[in-house]
Amino acid sequence: MDTLAKKHFVLSAILSLCTLLTYLSSEPARAQDPDQSVWPTKQWLTSTPEEQGMDSAELAKLVTYGARNSFDSLLVVRHGRIVTEAYYAPYTGDIPHQIFSSTKVITGTLLGMVYKDGLLDRLDHPMLDFFTDRQVANVDERKKAITVQTLLDMTSGLDWDQGFEGGKQQTMFDLARSSNWTQFILDRPMAHSPGEVFNYSNGNPDIVSAIITRLTGKLAEDYAREKLFAPLGIVDWHWDRDPQGLTMGHGMLYLLPRDMAKIGYLYLHHGEWEGKRLLPQGWADVLNHKTMNVHASDDPNESYSNFIWIFPDKHVYMANGKNGQLIVVFPDLDVVVVTTARKQVQYKALLDAVSGAVKSESALPSNPDAAEQLANAIKDVAVEKPTPVGSTPEIASAISGKTYEFSDNEFGLRSFTLDLTDPLPHFEVEFSLRYPVGSSARYSLPIGRDGFYRKGVPKPSDPGIGHVTEAKGTWLDARTFVIDAPVLGYGEQQKLVLTFSGKKLNFYRTVDVGEGEDVSVDGEQVAN
Repeated sequence: MDTLAKKHFVLSAILSLCTLLTYLSSEPARAQDPDQSVWPTKQWLTSTPEEQGMDSAELAKLVTYGARNSFDSLLVVRHGRIVTEAYYAPYTGDIPHQIFSSTKVITGTLLGMVYKDGLLDRLDHPMLDFFTDRQVANVDERKKAITVQTLLDMTSGLDWDQGFEGGKQQTMFDLARSSNWTQFILDRPMAHSPGEVFNYSNGNPDIVSAIITRLTGKLAEDYAREKLFAPLGIVDWHWDRDPQGLTMGHGMLYLLPRDMAKIGYLYLHHGEWEGKRLLPQGWADVLNHKTMNVHASDDPNESYSNFIWIFPDKHVYMANGKNGQLIVVFPDLDVVVVTTARKQVQYKALLDAVSGAVKSESALPSNPDAAEQLANAIKDVAVEKPTPVGSTPEIASAISGKTYEFSDNEFGLRSFTLDLTDPLPHFEVEFSLRYPVGSSARYSLPIGRDGFYRKGVPKPSDPGIGHVTEAKGTWLDARTFVIDAPVLGYGEQQKLVLTFSGKKLNFYRTVDVGEGEDVSVDGEQVAN
């Protein structure tokens, strides 16, 4: 399936009733001895924050902070129990969320399991040994020295521009145009000797995924199903593949927020689950690893190891995905925090807020007022708030139901139809797919015209992946109609700005919240 097309307009195969998950438990639990672990394999236990030594009022502030900063979800786990769980409308917790580069931690975790199982003999094993059946370009002594560990630490030395701390991300665009990603990555020239320089690269985890397949005879996703997801009780996910059919090691994994928290909980418990060791001894003790400084402009101490970001001064580490998809582990506090969002989370503010909410290792006295503050904050963010609706201009009836076609463009947009006179206003869009060549996908989506989103109802043939697209629209002026169309669970807030002039249409896609590429395409009306 084409990843680019899915990024913008994938519809879900899953529609379910929205359920508000509260922080209250039917059986309140006392703060436990951290050594007496509870395991959320079948389901998470819940508790009040005070029963686990945390302050509800401080957590209420964090929930509200999430509303101001485009969160989709927030989970706080202490002593094995969820003490705060908030879902921000229109997102709901039953929708798998794209975790972007937090996927890399899953890939690294799987490599650790391969190593524990004895399928990988050593972490300093040279990368090229796994690809002796390929003709690899630009081989020199430096490329021969790339090891599995330097891939995991983003110090492979491969020439790669992904825009970390600036840059054009040119290598990412070139990779997207390639039909064989593994070969493209292996063929890259060398920029540095391995182990010398941190250079963030999606190529490294993609090669690790390919190595996992070479060593196990299985796709990384299938190995995860058996060795990681099944033991942790993770049953609802989607993981994209590259053009050659390999599991993408760098991203495109969709998980429920509660299942993201299980990954953090595995690391919090030193790679053990229900008394069974899943990861090699020491693998999950991230703060004890030899690390690479990432030379981040906003934090000179920020470091990296095994696809994990580390804040040594705060004694915290995390999986970090674009636009705020975080799994944060506080080993000293016995806390795991998950966020999914549509805007980059300010790490220090989040870390300080969570640490500040921890008041005691043992239970605190109950605090009804603070508990009410937290409950109200969770309920408030779960309710969708209407946005203003503009007046309808005369042009609305003239353009309604008309189809506009577009010449070849990098965005892949073929045609667009906006129907506002139908009893159920909607738009239809057709995109070219990269694979198979010449194919396309067509989508139809209802539009709320009252300030509220309308949820799309997928057809059985739609390539749904477990998340939902919604839309609402309003007239900005006499010629411009704006559609707010988030793909719930994707981590972006995209808008389609449609400007009509005679038989012409300018289709402009912009990412209002998040990181994405703006696109402008001109089309012309055709006879229906």
